[in-house]
Amino acid sequence: PEEPRAAEAAFARRIDPAREPGLSPQQRRLMAEVERAQHHRVLQRRLRGRNSLLALAIGAVTLGIYGYTFYSVSQERFLDELEQEAEAARARA
Repeated sequence: PEEPRAAEAAFARRIDPAREPGLSPQQRRLMAEVERAQHHRVLQRRLRGRNSLLALAIGAVTLGIYGYTFYSVSQERFLDELEQEAEAARARA
């Protein structure tokens, strides 16, 4: 007998449980449960990736706002000027 080629043997043959004549109802139910579990795992993996990207984006925005706030506060010198004017006014008085 001929041996299956390596490419064909690498993957399981996909069957439709509803059309497969040799499967019992219990086997069909088990196959449906396994498919649902695999689908759920794929969705979890996809959501985990999206959540990671969202967390990185929110973190970047937060750090940007934080950094900008420190930068803008360090540039504010008007309070120093007001204090100098107040001292000059006290000295004149």
